[in-house]
Amino acid sequence: MNKHFNLSKAFFCAALAAVCSISAASCGGTPIGTTDRVVASDSSATAESSAAEAPVQSMPDSENEASSSLPEKPSGTATAHFVCAGDNLIHDNIYIEALEKGGGSEYDFSSCYEHIKKYINGADVAVLNQETLVTDYCEPSSYPTFATPTALGDEVVDDIGFNVISMSNNHVLDKGEEGLISSLDYWASKDVVCYGAYRSQEDSEAIRTLTVNDITFAFLGYMEHTNGLSLSGEGAKVVYLSDENTIKRQIEEADKLADVVVVSCHYGTEIQNELNDQQITLTPKLVEWGADLIIGTQAHTISSCGYIDKPDGGQAFVYYGLGNFISTMYDTKSLVGIIGDLDVVKNYDTGEITFENVKAIPIISHFEAQYYNSNWYNCTVYPYAEYTDELFAENFVEGFTRESAEKCLSYIPNEFLSIE
Repeated sequence: MNKHFNLSKAFFCAALAAVCSISAASCGGTPIGTTDRVVASDSSATAESSAAEAPVQSMPDSENEASSSLPEKPSGTATAHFVCAGDNLIHDNIYIEALEKGGGSEYDFSSCYEHIKKYINGADVAVLNQETLVTDYCEPSSYPTFATPTALGDEVVDDIGFNVISMSNNHVLDKGEEGLISSLDYWASKDVVCYGAYRSQEDSEAIRTLTVNDITFAFLGYMEHTNGLSLSGEGAKVVYLSDENTIKRQIEEADKLADVVVVSCHYGTEIQNELNDQQITLTPKLVEWGADLIIGTQAHTISSCGYIDKPDGGQAFVYYGLGNFISTMYDTKSLVGIIGDLDVVKNYDTGEITFENVKAIPIISHFEAQYYNSNWYNCTVYPYAEYTDELFAENFVEGFTRESAEKCLSYIPNEFLSIE
């Protein structure tokens, strides 16, 4: 945001009757922060009186000296490194193995993310779509209604480095309103921005912001549905993508508060790389209303990404589908995800925000098993660049090959696909 400051210069005039015989009018100015006052008279006596009443002020020797007393307006650019990850979908195989690794008395999720934490650590803004409720309010559970131990939240925040958590997903009501509130309570205990599900109607209108490196981000989150579950309307609140009036109003308000408006959309057709009608139709509207960066989740596989022209002449960017961050879904497409990675650049001289060095870094959910009804193990996520032929052979999902992975990756434009 650019702020412009106007400096009022104060000059005091008084006629000196003893020196000259002409009548002079006095003009008065006041320092910044006081009420403007102008005194004028045709008599020298009035002029002398007014000059005496005016505040005494030591005037600078030059205009440059006056200007130097103000803070210098920033120039050049500021940059924030931004990353985002898709559905952190914690199935029972994942938390059972974490309990075993924790010795049976606590959960150790560290091995799940050890290969990819380097992409998250050190980012200025790191957004995770937490697909399952993180709470100790109830026992851990898996599909179709999920609950995940808070040790998972400790891992993704304290160890990996996520500082923004999106709860805009279709599983947010899996444990009812009490389960949702308990998860909100947990995230409130961490040093994170949490958005996409709220304690009340009033809370849903309190737009979350985060300022890093003099760049302010606002976060809004919406979901297509919540698996047929709903709230009473008296307490907790979520906003669905069908409520375009609310979405438009909130984006426009966020645009006034922040340099960058981030909108998380839980949309897309599950296990489909292609965009559906809602993604194609709604996304340009979000940009028109003021969204700058759109993060798409829900399909459990990856979709395209790219720039969209903004009405003001700038460009927004959309990741239509990040896929899974980690899961044990049994489908070849569900194993392929991406981490969004870019630099947000603020130009002080032009007021423009641009996205540079934009990347889609492919990752692979990996797990192994002896047979389907056994406990699956080695549940972890790898960078695609490090996913060897041996790992492909060990992955439990039948038919998952480098060719099937690269078919998914073909939906990412080459200019953004970054295998590293």
